[in-house]
Amino acid sequence: MAIGFRNKKSSKEMEGRFLYLINNNQEKMYKIAYSYVKNKDDALDIVQETVYKAYISYDKVKKAQYENTWLTRILINVSIDFIKKNKRVVSIDTNLIENISDSRKDLVHEQIVVREALEKLNEKQKTVIILRFFEDMKLEEIAQILNLPTSTIKSTLYRALKEMNINLKE
Repeated sequence: MAIGFRNKKSSKEMEGRFLYLINNNQEKMYKIAYSYVKNKDDALDIVQETVYKAYISYDKVKKAQYENTWLTRILINVSIDFIKKNKRVVSIDTNLIENISDSRKDLVHEQIVVREALEKLNEKQKTVIILRFFEDMKLEEIAQILNLPTSTIKSTLYRALKEMNINLKE
């Protein structure tokens, strides 16, 4: 597969770095996208759009150490844009819930409650919650991805948790 980057110099090296970046992050990208849309096909569409946008602007990445942050930021923006364009209610498959053993029904119910509470948050709060608890990122990493001070991320996190009415202990 030949990838043609706008910057001709070291395009083979850039091609290799880009493919390495995408291959190493594909599962993470899918999980984050799925956290936003709760639908396999939509999450895959978001990942595909993210890869495309990353591909066309990859030559703008100055340092390799920022590639993951840069890619995650693109993914979050694509996810939020997708949700805005496709304003719709996420439905939960009741057959799936009915076929779960009684011991797991409580866990599933708790997950549904958390998901519903998450849907009530604004995009910034939802992003912080997803990255912190679903992706297990540190506040400093989230601050770097969102290009915000760590203190802002911390206050956004606590406001979101309060709004969700969930008291989680770190």
